[in-house]
Amino acid sequence: MNPSDTVTDGASSALVRYASIHEDPLIRQAIGVLEERLFKHGAELTSPASVREYLWLKLASEALEVFAVVFLDSQHRVIAFEPMFHGTIDGASVYPRAVLKRAIEHNCSAVIFAHNHPSGVTEPSHADKAITTRLKSVLELVDVRVLDHFIVGEETPFSFAEAGLL
Repeated sequence: MNPSDTVTDGASSALVRYASIHEDPLIRQAIGVLEERLFKHGAELTSPASVREYLWLKLASEALEVFAVVFLDSQHRVIAFEPMFHGTIDGASVYPRAVLKRAIEHNCSAVIFAHNHPSGVTEPSHADKAITTRLKSVLELVDVRVLDHFIVGEETPFSFAEAGLL
């Protein structure tokens, strides 16, 4: 994980850097405002739609698969957004031990997982379902709740919670 990709550290996010490459100040400003509202000052996650849109903005343009975690406190306020694992065009290795370690380091009470499918298709694969189940089991051991897992693609991100898969 690249420390500059962690939103809480005050560094520019990868998406803001991406927008600056394209010299589009309106996009850069919009992403900055969204991050400020959702992820910089411990905002409460009360709107699944805004979380979905934020995660889509962060992950949809990635050429390779990225698995990220939103760490939350007991009031579901954001502690951090971290892209934790980077993969290939059709997969990323996700290590439950590393997720557990970061959850403990953040002293979080809940998490939201998100990853992109560079193919654009948001349907969960068997591997997506299996790693979500495994992560949920590991995190339950230390009383960290898994609130959702979003898959980002070309269309509306898929929600495991809304599909009844959590």
